[in-house]
Amino acid sequence: MVLWSKDQDKLSDMSTGTERIEMKKEGAPPAFHHSNGSVHPVILPDSPEEVPQTPGEYELTEVTSIPDRSDQENERPDMVVLDCRANAKGQREEDALLENASQSNESDDTSTDQSLVPPAPLKETSFSIGLQVLFPFLLAGFGTVAAGMVLDIVQHWTVFTEVTEVFILVPALLGLKGNLEMTLASRLSTAANIGQMDTAKDMWKMIMGNLALIQVQATVVGFLASIAAVIFGWIPEGNFKMGHAVLLCASSVATAFIASLLLGLIMIGVIIASRKVGINPDNVATPIAASLGDLITLALLAGISTGLYKELEYNDYANPMVCAFFVALTPIWVLIARRTPSTREVLYSGWEPVIIAMAISSVGGLILDKTVSNPNFAGMAVFTPVINGVGGNLVAVQASRISTYLHMNALPIAEPNPAPRKCPTPWSTFFGSGVNSRSARVLFLLVAPGHLVFLYTINSMQGGHTTLTSVFVAFYLAAALLQVVILLYLADWMVNWMWHRGMDPDNFSIPYLTALGDLLGTGFLALCFHVLWLIGDRDTDVGD
Repeated sequence: MVLWSKDQDKLSDMSTGTERIEMKKEGAPPAFHHSNGSVHPVILPDSPEEVPQTPGEYELTEVTSIPDRSDQENERPDMVVLDCRANAKGQREEDALLENASQSNESDDTSTDQSLVPPAPLKETSFSIGLQVLFPFLLAGFGTVAAGMVLDIVQHWTVFTEVTEVFILVPALLGLKGNLEMTLASRLSTAANIGQMDTAKDMWKMIMGNLALIQVQATVVGFLASIAAVIFGWIPEGNFKMGHAVLLCASSVATAFIASLLLGLIMIGVIIASRKVGINPDNVATPIAASLGDLITLALLAGISTGLYKELEYNDYANPMVCAFFVALTPIWVLIARRTPSTREVLYSGWEPVIIAMAISSVGGLILDKTVSNPNFAGMAVFTPVINGVGGNLVAVQASRISTYLHMNALPIAEPNPAPRKCPTPWSTFFGSGVNSRSARVLFLLVAPGHLVFLYTINSMQGGHTTLTSVFVAFYLAAALLQVVILLYLADWMVNWMWHRGMDPDNFSIPYLTALGDLLGTGFLALCFHVLWLIGDRDTDVGD
């Protein structure tokens, strides 16, 4: 809260949380108030004798009406209290995040005047960022390893061999964790950091609105993903089967709905728990969403599609009824999501990123569909969820952090026509002095060690159909590093670009980035296996 007078100088005492007003007029006493965001008329005493002589004895008097003192109008300055809520929002998030940066070696200058300027950047060191990200990153990585092992097994099931279009659904449905769950985690992390979930009422309102929103999105995206799978499967072969199309629709919608509900509940628990233990939710929520997202989604897809495929032989109505049931629930979720202002906006304007991201992931699914059955690409199935998941996890963390940083440091009043921002260079993205460049370096340095751990885990469990030779490991790491470099650079550009055009990056950036991660990961991995086949590294005995 900022206190203004017609003729005054304002001095800020940040160490005591008070602002002192020095009156230019001779004989006018100083006044103190706490910056708590409340609005109170401030009434100064009639005579200097009524003013206490120590700063700690000053009080603010809340009144219901301002007395008429027109006769004293020329004898004292007018006082007006202005509530600067736009800045308070950023300040609350900064305070919450700075509490967790005790490892920082940078000292804060508490004597500077911070009135009408954005808060200082986050004081997080590389060590503190890496420490908070490491455990969720490893947990998410082992989740993708488990998903890869599951895909390596189920690729030989009857439904995957007879209805090969199911492979096209895999990246699109696994990408829901980026389109929906990671976006949900980013939204709730930002809301928690800026104080929109401090009270139980606000928290439950935010939770119910976001859960309903992702159920609507999951149902629609699952339905559209099945259509994309049918089209991509029909175009190359020119063969269309209605039974298989309905099977893909029912499997996709049911898997998307159930997986999103389970992961949404897990995300809410993670964010609430991280706030209570003093951890920045941006660092842990999105990786944990990915750690269970791939495994749960893939297991549900394999189980549901297998069960519905068996029903094709005995019941022609099972698949249409399953699809119709989940679609019929959509109006209920729409009504619930409309009650919360933040989710109402996303409900109307947040479809473009999730639908485009689904289409991008489906292209990666087409690549997977055409490679898993090729003996020259043996082993693609087990490694695809790993390389896609790790890249998506890291770029989601970076995008969530940049989005929170922009929310926290935004000026109270934005310019209607902001000056165009120059496209960032790779040097500024990875070697700048800001906290976002610091986190980009930390996340990039996690790629190689993380993948080595995951590759060793797959090899020790005898997964896949490829021996881990030094040549294979070198090409695989090169593909993974190139993927993450591109994604982190795109995150720096995309999040800032969206922010300066009035779009909330929490809702728009992560779907695009994780979908591009799926496409780049699958494409680079296929290229890696093709190059290995060309140079003669053709070992396919492991896992047979």
